[in-house]
Amino acid sequence: MRRNARRIRRDGIEPMMILSDDLEFAPIALVTIARGMWRYRSELAPVTAALLTLTSGTILHAAYAVWWPIVLILAALTSWVLAFFGRWVNLTRPAERGYAAATVLLAGGWTAAATAVGPSAVPLPHVLAIGTFVTGLPWWAHRRRRARVRVERTLAAWPEISQAIGLAGSRIQSAVVDLWGYRARVALARGQTVEDVVSKLPALESALGTRRGAARVQPVPERANRMELRVIENDPHADAIAWPGPSVTSITQPVKLGLFEDGSPVRVSLLRRHVLVGGVAGAGKSGGVNVILADLSACPDVVIWGIDLKRGMELLPWASCLDRVATTAQEAQALLRDAVAVLDGRADVLAQQGQRVWQPRPDAPALVILIDEYAELVDEAPEAVRHADSIARRGRAVAVTLVAATQRPSQKAMGQGAVRSQMDVRISFRVRERRDVDLILGQGMFKAGWHSHSLNAPGKFLVSAPEHDIPRRARTFLLTDDAVQCTTGRHASNRPPLDEISTAALEATPTSADEDAPAIACHGHTTASHDAENTLWTALRDAPGEGMSIEDLMRQTGMGRSWVYYRLQEHARSGRVAQVSRGRWRAHPDS
Repeated sequence: MRRNARRIRRDGIEPMMILSDDLEFAPIALVTIARGMWRYRSELAPVTAALLTLTSGTILHAAYAVWWPIVLILAALTSWVLAFFGRWVNLTRPAERGYAAATVLLAGGWTAAATAVGPSAVPLPHVLAIGTFVTGLPWWAHRRRRARVRVERTLAAWPEISQAIGLAGSRIQSAVVDLWGYRARVALARGQTVEDVVSKLPALESALGTRRGAARVQPVPERANRMELRVIENDPHADAIAWPGPSVTSITQPVKLGLFEDGSPVRVSLLRRHVLVGGVAGAGKSGGVNVILADLSACPDVVIWGIDLKRGMELLPWASCLDRVATTAQEAQALLRDAVAVLDGRADVLAQQGQRVWQPRPDAPALVILIDEYAELVDEAPEAVRHADSIARRGRAVAVTLVAATQRPSQKAMGQGAVRSQMDVRISFRVRERRDVDLILGQGMFKAGWHSHSLNAPGKFLVSAPEHDIPRRARTFLLTDDAVQCTTGRHASNRPPLDEISTAALEATPTSADEDAPAIACHGHTTASHDAENTLWTALRDAPGEGMSIEDLMRQTGMGRSWVYYRLQEHARSGRVAQVSRGRWRAHPDS
């Protein structure tokens, strides 16, 4: 002591300076320890909970030792609530609810015992130490907890991140970790918009340390200076999603096209809405069309017509569920012309009855016309485009709907009419160029964050519809060939025929027959038509066991495809003929 005093006097050091340095060092050490404990508060949570349990037991034993039964009852009640209703506090999995209930029951039981006999009574200290370690193991190993800690530490650096990418002044309001990553609500600084963030997505992904294409930005509808940042760490769409089965039983219900990245279904109403499906070859358009067909084929209040100018490669597997299929330009032109006749006939009847819309039901079904590779129709059957344009403009009220799929729906590819502008539902699979985003989804959609050019797997798509006005990535369901065959076999027998009003409109118009049919086919009530009816019945009655094809019946009767189809439907409804196989018919033996 004297030696230190002599050294202080010799070196000229004031005693108060030494004391001041010690006092300054102590708060710094405390702050450092506190910061470390706060940073690792998640890892220290079991120890913190054990200390709180020990403190509670000590206080209760000293002041309220007789309350131990109440403590035990409260612990058991809380444990029961967590076990059965834990999902209300974000304990979504049964294992998580079981862990929480067991931990609360253990802590409550120890606190009740400590209240009764004291926390230092043997073996309570040993039970507390062992219980802290045992219950801490699942906590330390839990994936969601570790992910939440990682996210919190990443987002804690948001001030530096926002400064680096040119969004200075923005701040994180909240963050939630889910099964595939995390999402954060971000408050933007004055003058910043969601569009500014969209243009900085690559820089944002670099600053967050994610993989390319992992970040999503969505606006918050109620506030222009708010956005939701979503980071996908584990892609839920990495693998194909099997079709779970029909999602609707009526055209009035929205069909389920697939799943969003958060697992929620993509539901879109097709009633009185025309649909445009676009994307490059191999992007998944055919898969999306198959999902639409699979759901519509389960609806008894919709008739489906199909046009497939790839000689039926895509739609012929569905032929047993389709009322009509056109595989050539001439057949497509006749089909669309007949659709316009149906439209006009329904409109006339609605006007006479003083009604404004056609209400689909099994005896008055809606009509959906699905066109695969619409651009081929423009090139091979220009006259058909005029009919499609008429349907697009006037088909909504009478429930005549177009579903058109094409690779690049430019104005030239869609014809010079109003077809593309009338498409209420736009589904974009992957496109090759950024400008194609606006071609499919609409002008200005790329700038607004609809980046379908960055979709990285077949079946992934973006959907723009009145109920889907925010860019959210989704993946459509996959129907294998076996699933298509099974679905058609299950639904073919329940497909409805056209209603009497539509059938009468087709028979009354001279354009209901194919262009290459003789003129006598245009007059349904002439003697020639009566002779053709007799010829058709004779051919069906004399048909071999495998039946006769539509082409054979057209050749023998001299009538067009439309006329043959509707006569066959009339006979089928009365039970006189049957479809032996796809496209082949014969009369019942006892007819």
